[in-house]
Amino acid sequence: MTITMRAAAEARSARVAALADRPSQRRCAEEPGSLPRVSARLRDLDLRASADGKTVEFDGYASVTAHPYEMWDVFGPYTEQVTPGAFTTTLAQAGLDVPLVLQHMDLRRIARTTNGTLTLTEDTTGLHTLATLDTADVDVQYILPKLRAGLVDEMSFKFRITSGSWSPDWTEYHIEQIDIHRGDVAIVGFGANPATAGAGIRGLDLDEMIRALDDDRAREVLDSLRVRFTPAAPSLTDALRVRFTPAAPSLTARAVITDDDVRLRLA
Repeated sequence: MTITMRAAAEARSARVAALADRPSQRRCAEEPGSLPRVSARLRDLDLRASADGKTVEFDGYASVTAHPYEMWDVFGPYTEQVTPGAFTTTLAQAGLDVPLVLQHMDLRRIARTTNGTLTLTEDTTGLHTLATLDTADVDVQYILPKLRAGLVDEMSFKFRITSGSWSPDWTEYHIEQIDIHRGDVAIVGFGANPATAGAGIRGLDLDEMIRALDDDRAREVLDSLRVRFTPAAPSLTDALRVRFTPAAPSLTARAVITDDDVRLRLA
């Protein structure tokens, strides 16, 4: 039976210590283990080729702020949205390193802030993504026809939540500050929530989720893992069976009587 948002909110209010606490085990789908990613349609995508055809400019919005989308945590469903201004601090930091990649694959980079081929800015709409792509790059050659044909039209990005808060009724979480340094902005095939236009985000990895657990929940997870990986003790019946069951006779290569054996006996 699927838990309702109201029931999840009531359970969350009883278990979460403070409104500022981040969602525990946030994920993008109802099924446990799904990635905490909410991808969105590429908003206002524009591809412009240079005069010599050596580069293509990728221009679009990877995320729209103040746009709610559905997420899940250990208690059930809730609504999440990125607050306007959530990117301000992270985009202003010196040495910001964010690549534009395909399907969150780290080695399939097609632009990067550190070499000047990727520029990320926040405006009144959301996260503006502007990249200069090298048409000699095989990954660019692969993705451009799919972007032009509309076969691929979603993005997401990898980040850490550095500040956020729950609404007073525990049904909505507001992401107030994001750190995308050494995260990524990605062009993806299918996002976790393709119906949510403009909310292109990907959340914490497993290590981050573990660190975000409160002490009580962390102990519960640890106990579950101990039960899972501790071999079960044998029952008394199994122990007696092992002790008193005679071993089967071993067969050797001479177990079958041959004609030579008969001749030897009669000699």
